[in-house]
Amino acid sequence: MFPITGTPALALAVLFGAAFGWLLHRGRVLDYNVILNQFRLRDFTVLKVMLTAIILGGIGVLVLTQLGAAKFHVRDANMLGTILGAAIFGVGMVLYGYCPGTGLAATATGKVHALVGVFGMLFGAMLYAFSFDWVSKNILTVWKLGRVTLTDVTGLPPFAIFFILAILAIVLFVAVEKSGIERR
Repeated sequence: MFPITGTPALALAVLFGAAFGWLLHRGRVLDYNVILNQFRLRDFTVLKVMLTAIILGGIGVLVLTQLGAAKFHVRDANMLGTILGAAIFGVGMVLYGYCPGTGLAATATGKVHALVGVFGMLFGAMLYAFSFDWVSKNILTVWKLGRVTLTDVTGLPPFAIFFILAILAIVLFVAVEKSGIERR
């Protein structure tokens, strides 16, 4: 059964991509106001959806790697590049109102304003490609930790890390619900 390659893999990619887009839509994270209000600390739908997706997706990848159905590849932890990229991403998401995934999904639902951001993403990707040599020499070499994981840093097994993340997410979700700070 594993590994799946060729046409079946492409068909599964389209199927899972469509399912992901549908779930984003059902989770209301394709709504510009929901994303904007996340940054205004008035609607925590995005936080809830993303934390749930990260934890469930991470557990899924972990199970697949344990079964030998997938391989886990760790990228170098280039902290300066991560901080700068996160800052650019955050500013872009606030101005655009979508992250790349929700922007593509919103475009697929016919939201014309989201298409502008898709062109912006393509333009940004081209800029990065053309500047990659400079970025790799001047940014990605600063504060480079190598291929480390949370397991390497903490000494905890991966399942323990996901268990702790799940508990923290539940505590955060309950705190947000009980605080009454959400104003939808």
